[in-house]
Amino acid sequence: MNGEKGETGTNHSLKYETFGSLLKNVVDNRGKTCPTADSGIPLIATNCIVNNYLYPIYKKLRYVSEETYNTWFRDHPRPSDMIFVLKGTPGRVAWVPDPVDFCIAQDMVAIRADERKNFPKYLFAVLRSDYIQQEIEGLHVGSLIPHFKKGDFDDLKIPIVKPKLQEFIGNQYFDLSLKIDLLHRQNKTLEAMAETLFRQWFVEEADEGWEEGVLPDEFDFTMGQSPPGSSYNQEGIGTPMFQGNADFGFRFPEERVYTTEPKRLAYPHDTLISVRAPVGAQNMAKAECCIGRGVAAFRYRHKKNFYTYTYFKLRSLMDEIRKFNDEGTVFGSIGKTDFQQMQIVLAPEYLIEKFENEAKPLKPTFPTLDR
Repeated sequence: MNGEKGETGTNHSLKYETFGSLLKNVVDNRGKTCPTADSGIPLIATNCIVNNYLYPIYKKLRYVSEETYNTWFRDHPRPSDMIFVLKGTPGRVAWVPDPVDFCIAQDMVAIRADERKNFPKYLFAVLRSDYIQQEIEGLHVGSLIPHFKKGDFDDLKIPIVKPKLQEFIGNQYFDLSLKIDLLHRQNKTLEAMAETLFRQWFVEEADEGWEEGVLPDEFDFTMGQSPPGSSYNQEGIGTPMFQGNADFGFRFPEERVYTTEPKRLAYPHDTLISVRAPVGAQNMAKAECCIGRGVAAFRYRHKKNFYTYTYFKLRSLMDEIRKFNDEGTVFGSIGKTDFQQMQIVLAPEYLIEKFENEAKPLKPTFPTLDR
């Protein structure tokens, strides 16, 4: 977004406007929890707003009755508004779909761009940019609980380019985000198909005569170890490193740094599991990467990558792993010895081979989310 500069060094094509001045409406409901119900209209919270998804995701939902929806809230988001998080993870933003089938909880607002001053999709793209995300983070440094109040809106300066360029940037970013969002949905469908097959063969039709063993009998694994501080955080140099807090789903971890001294490696399609709080979060590696001490990489001994991923996600073993989140420590963790002692059921090799062959055609497309 660097504008052209004249002989005097003055930027002629780029100016800055305060965030608040670019909005024509802010839907801000009360800063307290609204009455909820067992069913009804979805109530999305801040955890539903993730910058890698175009629209809000439905995760750990609560619900409100129709009466609460109509009487408790001051207002509701409209199509093409943006949901902007104020507290916890301030600055996250998602686009409001059409139709709108949810309402928003506290600690977030719905914002509506003023089309006379900026192109809404351009504002959306800029708010998600690394530059603005860092600016927002800088405005709440030192806060025990990060927050970004409406009163801070005028402290955030938004770069403004010419209208035609705004439209080009906004439309390009939105169209790309929409394609990525569709890939996420396709991946979930493919993943669900593999899970259905796994449940049928390895759970519902499991033979009581299958042998029992421990995890190393069937899987090799690598515990991560962070390299020396001087050897990583060098952008674009060396090997990407994943440090933990894996997210569920077939997508490569995004939070990466670079290391010139790889210590422990995960290989393409290894199953990655977070071994520190939150223990048990899961991912699959798209490419070779160095793994820090917050993650472990698992692989079946005979390179059955999709069987490994689905096994950990669906078998009760994952429930056992997650128990280490609250084993009396301030920050949960699970170690190498714990994995070595875990009891598992050893399915026959021919059935694992059959599952792998069936699952491979379901291999999802990896969205280009890695930085």
